[in-house]
Amino acid sequence: MNASGIDWDDYTERVLQCVEQVPRGRVTTYGAIAEVVGAVMGGGGPRLVGSVMAAHGGPVPWWRVVRADGSLPSSHQGEARLRYLEEGTPVRASGNVDIKAAFFRPEL
Repeated sequence: MNASGIDWDDYTERVLQCVEQVPRGRVTTYGAIAEVVGAVMGGGGPRLVGSVMAAHGGPVPWWRVVRADGSLPSSHQGEARLRYLEEGTPVRASGNVDIKAAFFRPEL
């Protein structure tokens, strides 16, 4: 458990479970995952979800988790953009994912 009383391993497993639900061509947000997992775990926020993804997100479709404005950290832009094109994810002219058209809400 961490200082806030959240079991890190359980939280991590639930975050990854949410990410694995996101279908091809769709995305979810760090905040949406935080809401879903937080409702079950009793806490955590988008930054904690980001920490989980940074440490353990490699094996899951990480490019399907974006910021609320549809953007990704610049270090992820290149590979993610290729995957968006491959999957047919709606993308705006700015390069950000079109959240309104692509949003998917995971469940636990």
